[in-house]
Amino acid sequence: MLKQFKNLKLIDHPVVKRDITILRDKKTDPELFRSVVSRISNILAVEISRNFNSQRITVQTPLEKTTGYSIKQDTILIPVLRAGLGMMNGFLRIMPNAKVGHIGLERDEATLKPNEYYYKAPKNLNKSNVILLDPMLATGGSASRALKLLKSRGAKKIYFACLVAAPVGVKKINDDHPDIKIYCASLDRTLNSSGFILPGLGDAGDRTFGTL
Repeated sequence: MLKQFKNLKLIDHPVVKRDITILRDKKTDPELFRSVVSRISNILAVEISRNFNSQRITVQTPLEKTTGYSIKQDTILIPVLRAGLGMMNGFLRIMPNAKVGHIGLERDEATLKPNEYYYKAPKNLNKSNVILLDPMLATGGSASRALKLLKSRGAKKIYFACLVAAPVGVKKINDDHPDIKIYCASLDRTLNSSGFILPGLGDAGDRTFGTL
């Protein structure tokens, strides 16, 4: 299945596999759920930042001057409200200088289509590494809408990070945005009739914030 999704980067790591299992367990409470989401986000952030351009700089050590490196472009994190907020701190630990914007998208439970209700982001999207954060890539409708919005605001170098994805959602992003690379901790089997990922981990927002 992975071969047909050239836009998907699946993080095949023992720690990630263990942590996804913890998230799937319905007995996992919100405190542990948040902690594990943050830990997986650390790993996703490291993988995505491999693509960042660096530049040489000179620093003074306690003993002598030496050559080091800094990240050439700014980084902007865009969590999709509200579930994407759970991934933000994990990314900020790896990218502490990142700026943060927000996109609010609400799924219509009848049509499964996303409705936009909020947008706020830094102005220099066109000169930055932009990372869209959303734990669940289900139908792909919300993610595709968010990516289209970011592009319309000037973003050129965009990465999408999620915890769990369904094949239909990955295909949707590949069809609508073939330039976007998806970084994902698990590619799940399918969607149910309500558009939820199977086996999935439930509603990531509810489980993060304890609003079940």
